[in-house]
Amino acid sequence: MDTDTARFNMIEQQIRPWEVLDPRVLTALNDVPREEFVPPVYRNLAFADMHIALGHGEIMMQPKQEARLLQALALKTKDRVLEIGAGSGYVTALLARLAGHVDSVDIYPDFIESAQDKLAAHGYTNVSFQEGDAAKGWESDHRYDAILLTGSVPELPPRYKKLLADGGRLAAIVGNEPVMEAVLVEHLGNDQCRITSLFDTGLPPLVHAETTPSFEF
Repeated sequence: MDTDTARFNMIEQQIRPWEVLDPRVLTALNDVPREEFVPPVYRNLAFADMHIALGHGEIMMQPKQEARLLQALALKTKDRVLEIGAGSGYVTALLARLAGHVDSVDIYPDFIESAQDKLAAHGYTNVSFQEGDAAKGWESDHRYDAILLTGSVPELPPRYKKLLADGGRLAAIVGNEPVMEAVLVEHLGNDQCRITSLFDTGLPPLVHAETTPSFEF
């Protein structure tokens, strides 16, 4: 496979047509080698417009889903980001490329070990990994500029609202099949949030995700 051509085609034929035009996001997608984060058996599908199986019933998102969610977060170089679901480590690497520091949580220790090795091999030192179940929220002493959920949830867990800094953004895919949508939550200050629908889509749920009282805006 000609990876440079495949990557170019992924960006030009899948991602730009999905209205991803942020030059920083496009540069990150070009620079982070997606083919090195997929399971070796699926390397030839690294740039395909499809979900890729990772094990434990988990998947990598489609490239266009990853790109749209990243663009919506509008990351700045000093932002601190919380990622729920490290998975392959690919989105983690994109977040690390775009932001100041990434705290990544995953329920599977083998995913964490693999992601750590891959990010270290590519020189990313601004990522911290933790093992845990964060489907309903996460305990942290930090307030985050951005939060990304890489699996879907039936409703947005209210505990994540408490982790957003003023001006912070959260991107997630919410709902149940066949009706799901990607949303952006912006913390406006004074414990108020605004939610914006981004696009209709589908994504398997986070492990142990279940219906809980949702955000109040």
